[in-house]
Amino acid sequence: MIKFDLNNRVAIVTGGAQGFGLAITERFINSGAKVVIWDIDETEAKKALEKVNSENLTYQIVDVSNYETINSKLSEVEKSHGKIDIFINNAGVAGMNTTVAEYPIDEWNKVINLNLNAVFYCCKAVVPFMVKNDYGRIINIASIAGKEGNPNASAYSTSKAGVIGLTKSLGKELAQKNIAVNCVTPAAAKTRIFDQMTEEHINYMLSKIPRNKFAKVEELASLVAWLSSEENSFSTAAVFDLSGGRATY
Repeated sequence: MIKFDLNNRVAIVTGGAQGFGLAITERFINSGAKVVIWDIDETEAKKALEKVNSENLTYQIVDVSNYETINSKLSEVEKSHGKIDIFINNAGVAGMNTTVAEYPIDEWNKVINLNLNAVFYCCKAVVPFMVKNDYGRIINIASIAGKEGNPNASAYSTSKAGVIGLTKSLGKELAQKNIAVNCVTPAAAKTRIFDQMTEEHINYMLSKIPRNKFAKVEELASLVAWLSSEENSFSTAAVFDLSGGRATY
């Protein structure tokens, strides 16, 4: 495994207790970073700490859809760790699989709030910390669905398309500073988010991937580690596909 140098870097990973987030957390720890998991599930957060077993890993229980909470938790991290170098917006939800005409408004709002609004809240809150420190790497985990739009997943597809647009906008705003903002658009991976989907929808996603297999969380973690490192001093406002050949642009 190639180790990108993250020594002495402080990273926050939202939804870091499982799935993509946990894989990123483990990769960061192995690369020398100090990581703070932000998760709403304390049971899973404690399991992650036990699994990773590193003195460089801690967690906070954070509702990333609450802007005031985000600000206070960032201040706590800065106080305990001295700075915030890396922020990974990974927390998300799949939402229901149903048509636009039948999609419940409450469910739509829930998906948009966690998958898009929360990413905006976290970016808005963390940028001043990075500007003050003259260094930052923000990576937003979007989805190939945000580029192509999956049928019967309108809220999810829309939220991830919004994350792509937000990434491009913020990356351009900060291009003259030592802060890179990028996003990754993976195809589906076998994580617990599959529990929120119908079998029909899972099979549809697999059928669209030319490699005929799902992504591995470790592959995404490797890409995110490079994007989070000093080696990535040029790419910003960019979208990196991890789609097994599905992406067409």
